[in-house]
Parts: sequence; C-alpha cells; structure tokens
Amino acid sequence: MSTGDQHLETQLLDLREMAKQRGCEIAEYPDVISGTKSKRPGLDQLLADARRHRFDVVFVVAFDRIARNVRHFLDVLDELNHLGIEFVSKRENVDTSGPLGRAMLTIIGAISDLERSLIVERVRAGMRRAKLEGRRIGRAPLHFDRQQVVADRRSGMSLTEVAKQYHVSRATVCRLTNEARGLKSHAGNQEKAVPLTETGNSQVAA
Repeated sequence: MSTGDQHLETQLLDLREMAKQRGCEIAEYPDVISGTKSKRPGLDQLLADARRHRFDVVFVVAFDRIARNVRHFLDVLDELNHLGIEFVSKRENVDTSGPLGRAMLTIIGAISDLERSLIVERVRAGMRRAKLEGRRIGRAPLHFDRQQVVADRRSGMSLTEVAKQYHVSRATVCRLTNEARGLKSHAGNQEKAVPLTETGNSQVAA
C-alpha cells in the first residue's frame, strides 16, 4: 500500500519477491490514498477478505503503509492476529510467524489494553471531578407540562408543532400521547369490571 508519489510498483516488486520466497499465491491490495486516512478502498477490501479467510499472510513494505496513526495500526494488527493471519513487514523486519514476531504481537496487545484502561480511567476521573465540583453529568432533565403536551396534541396540533413548542422530539410527543391513551383505557376497564358476590362456596357474577 502506498500513496501515488512513492513508487507503488517498486514496493509491489519487493512484496512479490517476499511472497514468492514463502511460496505464497499473491492477491494485491494497493492504495493511492494517504495512510493517515483510516478508511481506504485497498485496506477496507483487505480486511473484508481477511474476515472471509481468503488469505493466510499479509505482506507490507512498512508499518506506515497500513496506518500512520498508532491506534488504527494496533486495531488492524489485533484483528489480523485474532483471525489467525500472519503479518510481515519488510522495513521493520517483523514476521509474526516466528517467535520474535509473536512476542511483538503480545507486547502490542499489552500496550493496546493499557491504552484502553487509561482511557477508561481518565473518563472515570473526569466524572468524579465533575461530581465533586457539582457539575451535572449527562443531559439535563427536561421540564415541561406533560399533560399540556397531550392536550395540545389532542386539540389538533401536529406532532411537529407540539414538539417545537415544548422543545422535545416528535417521538416524545407520541410516547406521552400513547401513555395517556393507555391510562384512560385502563381506567375505563376498571369502571366496567363486574362485581362478584359469594353464593355458598362458589363465586358468581351479580
């Protein structure tokens, strides 16, 4: 994978030779979009075929042909590892089929887990700090007259009009209206309930 001004054909020749030495059949996934982009046609197709187990090893000229962002590179390498696909990089001389390469994957996985743990801890620390400072966490609760929302909707106002007037979503208007309709129906059923009187050991409707 390479950007257009970095002699793509030269890099492909090197990778073809590496694959030939391993006795591998070749499927190429060239990209002419910068490695700084996480979404690239060649890389996206490579990962899609990896998930279909269409190959067993990935050859790259260098780590930065996969991604320039460490987080994205770790994600790609971690997915290939879980799929049982070997990863070979020419410049860094890394081959995950060997013990040193597998050790590198273990180290990368540990770094990845550490990074995720640090992110979680930073989020939790931020929430604790916000709570101590008296700041609200999450959305502020909406304060509006729910009964009036239902009344306005029943009066003929459209969903959009009611939602705009009370600064709520159309879904909220629908939910409140349906809940009110359900409560009214439940109350009506209770009024129509038939009382029971006891006659001997049995119950009959009066």
